[in-house]
Amino acid sequence: MPPWLLQVILAVVSIAIQAGFHLYVWKRLVRDTGLSPRPRRVATIALVVLGLSLPLTFWASRLAGWIGGTLGWVSFGWMALLALTVVALAAVDVVRLVVAVVRRVRGRPDVDHGRRQALARIGGGVAAFASVGAVGSGVIEALGDHQVVDVPVTLPGLGAELDGFTIVQITDLHVGNTIGRRFVGDLVERVNGLRPDLIAVTGDMVDGTVADLRAAVAPLAQLRAPHGVWFVPGNHEYYAGIGPWLAEVARLGMTPLRNQRVEIRRGAARFDLAGVDDHSADRFGGGHGADYARALDGREPGVPCVLLAHQPRQVHAAERFGVDLQLSGHTHGGQIWPWHYIVSIQQGGLIAGRYQIGRTQLYVSRGAGYWGPPVRVAAPLELTRVILRAGSPA
Repeated sequence: MPPWLLQVILAVVSIAIQAGFHLYVWKRLVRDTGLSPRPRRVATIALVVLGLSLPLTFWASRLAGWIGGTLGWVSFGWMALLALTVVALAAVDVVRLVVAVVRRVRGRPDVDHGRRQALARIGGGVAAFASVGAVGSGVIEALGDHQVVDVPVTLPGLGAELDGFTIVQITDLHVGNTIGRRFVGDLVERVNGLRPDLIAVTGDMVDGTVADLRAAVAPLAQLRAPHGVWFVPGNHEYYAGIGPWLAEVARLGMTPLRNQRVEIRRGAARFDLAGVDDHSADRFGGGHGADYARALDGREPGVPCVLLAHQPRQVHAAERFGVDLQLSGHTHGGQIWPWHYIVSIQQGGLIAGRYQIGRTQLYVSRGAGYWGPPVRVAAPLELTRVILRAGSPA
């Protein structure tokens, strides 16, 4: 399927879902609560305007990045509030349905219109209050400090001289509408302060073109590690223009690993560091696409291999090629609970943390940024520090 057709289909589906969400919220918070004519009109207009704000933000971003960035704080914030309000209202409606069924089974009369309206107001108020509270705390979490998560990983065959070697993983930064130069600069300072031996950037670094974001990503040129800063593209680099971004990444001092493998050595000890294109890259043509054979065939037996791959589900192919450890991102740890269940389904249950897939160990980082809403609910920002250990896994 051509990339443009896929994007059209996704856009249509997204618009349909968003329209359905807005209609549901209007029904539950405006119509069912019996608002008087003037508040009803104001609330209806507000919902329409907020519903249009998201496509307007994407359109404005194409014309001028600063306009999209300004609108983004409103539209993306509303996106999160809408999603959580829908969940909260649905939970209230499930309770109401259960109560109605129980009343009917017991032969009690239906609730009269006045009481039904009062219950709608109470339920809607509780749902709205809970959603606003969750979004408020989620904004604080999304714009706050990164958790540094230490992940000790034992690699069979790793030489003693590499025992304690550290890899700091940066993933899913999503520089764009609401993440700018200051956020990136603070992150770079934090990463360098960890004094990593190697830095791995595992995709979705940006949400926009090089022309719009060159100044915002400039601090990434200050990343420092004695064994280099390595990069693999995520799906959003492809959306934003993979060719220009690969060139810009190299200009910033990162080395792209596109279906390639390099040797990392300390003294006589060594391991292979490999990287593959994103799972969806083959849709964009031009020779793009994950090629595990090219990256992983011909490895010397007994030399451990660490693979950088943007999406966790790529681990199943990696395992067939004998990869010891895969580092991935993409999921944001779900970003906003309980919508993380959809992300989990899409990735086969691989959403955050450690997994063992056959002989391959997998670590999925929650990510250093966020996509869309500047909101994280039950999925804190993360910087991952992988600590390699010599020996055999327990």
